[in-house]
Amino acid sequence: MTYKQVAEKAGSPRAYRTVGNILKKNYDPVVSCHHVVCSDENVSDHNGGARKKESLLKKEMMLQGND
Repeated sequence: MTYKQVAEKAGSPRAYRTVGNILKKNYDPVVSCHHVVCSDENVSDHNGGARKKESLLKKEMMLQGND
C-alpha cells in the first residue's frame, strides 16, 4: 500500500504525510511499516533507514518466491 492509501483507509485521505511520520517512528516489529511505499513506488525512509527497508522488502520477495 502507499501512504496515501493508508490515509484513505483511515478516513483522512490528505493525511499521507502524517501516516509517513507515524510509521517512521514505529518500533513495533508486529506492525509491518516497511510494507508502505510512496505513491511513485519509491521505498522512502524507514526507522532503520531506507536501505534497511529495501533489504527487508527484497528478503520477503525472495521468501515468497520460494513457497
